[in-house]
Amino acid sequence: MATTVITNISSLVTNDPSLGEGTLGLIRDAAVVIDGDRVAWVGDTSKAPATDNRVDAEGRAAIPGFVDSHSHLVFAGDRTAEFNARMSGQSYSAGGIRTTVAATRAATDAALEANLLRYLREALRQGTTTQETKSGYGLTVEDEARALRVAAAHTDEVTYLGAHIVSPDYADDPAGYVGLVTGPMLDACAPHARWVDVFCEKGAFDGDQARAILTAGAARGLIPRIHANQLSHGPGVQLAVELGAASADHCTHLTDADVDALANGRTVATLLPGAEFSTRAQWPDARRLLDAGATVALSTDCNPGSSFTSSMPFCIALAVRDMGMTPDEALWSATAGGAAALRRTDIGHLTPGTRADLALLDAPSHVHLAYRPGVPLVSAVWRAGVREV
Repeated sequence: MATTVITNISSLVTNDPSLGEGTLGLIRDAAVVIDGDRVAWVGDTSKAPATDNRVDAEGRAAIPGFVDSHSHLVFAGDRTAEFNARMSGQSYSAGGIRTTVAATRAATDAALEANLLRYLREALRQGTTTQETKSGYGLTVEDEARALRVAAAHTDEVTYLGAHIVSPDYADDPAGYVGLVTGPMLDACAPHARWVDVFCEKGAFDGDQARAILTAGAARGLIPRIHANQLSHGPGVQLAVELGAASADHCTHLTDADVDALANGRTVATLLPGAEFSTRAQWPDARRLLDAGATVALSTDCNPGSSFTSSMPFCIALAVRDMGMTPDEALWSATAGGAAALRRTDIGHLTPGTRADLALLDAPSHVHLAYRPGVPLVSAVWRAGVREV
């Protein structure tokens, strides 16, 4: 396989402190060598080895590809009216999901796949090279399974979220729906997923129901993650840590005990600022989590109802402006933090042996992601060693 060196990088974020400055392991005037789908070497441009191909970064910054560890991309329909109403003073609740469920059930497989590909391409253009996505807008055995089949054809990080809300078909029998989610639906979905998730929240599933769903999924080999403490205080974070979930997502309403549990456990706190932006809700307190020693990830929560953005740079800017993160912390959380939330060591870093996922920024430093919000700074993207943008 051909080798490629990217030279004249003004600042290279490796996310390995042993290789450069600070937590991000910054290397100035750097180069990266790609061999096949892997990073083979990083260091000073002046010391770069000979390769088959050479790319001049012309003083741009380079960062690991973003790892978006929470999204909902298999859906149909539009919820513009809901967003417009919310921005006109109405409050957000979990009930709007039912609108997307109806549209998704009515859509063809081809329409769902086309929509998924549209948003995957959109995210890639903005530097996202790893994308987790979920089911959760079908809520029948057949519709959940087909959502996961569609997703699994295009990403390795697929999550079974039959427990997004109680299906409208079971509005008067939530226990019956939990039985479906942990029984026939799980049987149909487990072969297509890596993860199992549940929305543990008022209006969705309580702590006992969430425990039953995550435990059943784990028994089928799926790794737990959980929507936790988004709209109110609840048992989600504590349950996530107790069950060894990879990630507790949202984490907006936390007690001191919740923060301590995250700081002392393996569960990553994944923060989703796009949701707070789009619902005018309270911002998660990233500073509180970081100061306590918790591992924090940033993700888009891209979905048609409460966070219709695929832009990790936008989420970084929000995290810095409104959640108490430094630019360095936000970038780490959007790359290495996302990798941790997916329990991956081959992505989110630019070190020898990792997958060659990187983005060049039309700026001299990664700080411009927050410094110049809304500006399309990503000028080139390599994924698994192949230039995609």
